[in-house]
Amino acid sequence: MNHVPTAVATAPLRDQDYAHYTAADRWVWQTLFERQMQVLPTVASSRFLEGLPTVDFRAAKIPDFSEVNPLLAQATGWSLVAVPGIVDDRTFFELLAARRFPATTWLRTPAQLDYLEEPDMFHDVFAHVPLLTDQYFADFLQAVGTLALRYLHDVHAVELLSRLYWFTVEFGLIVEGDRLRIYGAGILSSAGETKFCLSDESARRPFDVAHILATPYVKDRMQDVYFIIDSYEQLADCVPTLEAELRRLTQQPSSVG
Repeated sequence: MNHVPTAVATAPLRDQDYAHYTAADRWVWQTLFERQMQVLPTVASSRFLEGLPTVDFRAAKIPDFSEVNPLLAQATGWSLVAVPGIVDDRTFFELLAARRFPATTWLRTPAQLDYLEEPDMFHDVFAHVPLLTDQYFADFLQAVGTLALRYLHDVHAVELLSRLYWFTVEFGLIVEGDRLRIYGAGILSSAGETKFCLSDESARRPFDVAHILATPYVKDRMQDVYFIIDSYEQLADCVPTLEAELRRLTQQPSSVG
């Protein structure tokens, strides 16, 4: 149910159409929000938890992008863009490079509370947006988008960048004080993965760009490994290493001149 860049037909940007949400949609948002917030205050990254009120996310109200965007722009210069589903690689990375985050506007049905294959609004918005209020994380995401645009012609490079995105933005862990915390959106929106990733059953490794680029990810079950950062500044600072590794692995010349 988690977004990762993938080559599909281009999906046009659109309006959120806030008036379209039904009572069932509001029930799903509130149920998922309240369920996750019973657990996340003790396991989620402090920056994620601080970001929730910054963008005014509440259980009783589905976020309205027209209200969220001014708050997000004030925090880090980012904004949400409504899309009907997973967008193609070029659109995805162009949006990230422009500090715009693509988010679906539809919500899963009550029968899909625990799992669905394609990301819905609860994943895209509840799990991703609060952390976009952190400047280091926001800068890292923009840098990934900017770098990726130079490698769109290279399928292997896009796969490598997808791995980095997956093991950080979607399934990343962070050390805060003496506690291991969650910041990856794929975990934050999943009750099952929230519990599993911090259990003794999961494999966890220190953040290392080369190791991540060499590690395939899985979509249909719990992750084989999770990578741990020390800070969001570490993510922002890893971009030159990421660029160097991409050049090495794809034999591309340096863009620095």
